[in-house]
Amino acid sequence: MELLVASAIGILTAGGLYLMLRLRTFPVIMGMSLLTYAVNVFLFASGRLTVGAPPILRDDVSVYTDPLPQALVLTAIVISFGMTAVVVMIGLGAYLGSDDDHVDDQPETLDDTADITAEGGS
Repeated sequence: MELLVASAIGILTAGGLYLMLRLRTFPVIMGMSLLTYAVNVFLFASGRLTVGAPPILRDDVSVYTDPLPQALVLTAIVISFGMTAVVVMIGLGAYLGSDDDHVDDQPETLDDTADITAEGGS
């Protein structure tokens, strides 16, 4: 069970990092989402994986699940949803403002530099 969860965290992290290094806005947003999913699974797994155990200690229960990682994951889900909404709006504004969704700055073309030097600029 632990190997499966650790593999899922590793695959989500690798996919998220790969997508974060793309040059377009949408893959970057998807990469951020995959990274937040990886962090959520990591936080959830940090509370020890126990199957069928209640999250509250009662008199008749000897084994229980730690409820703190569950609360942290619920908080992280809400924060990641808000962060994704903000990043989508920033990306949409950048796309509508420049008609391009590249993340990095585009280098000037040769025609643009030839026009500048012909006019006497530097």
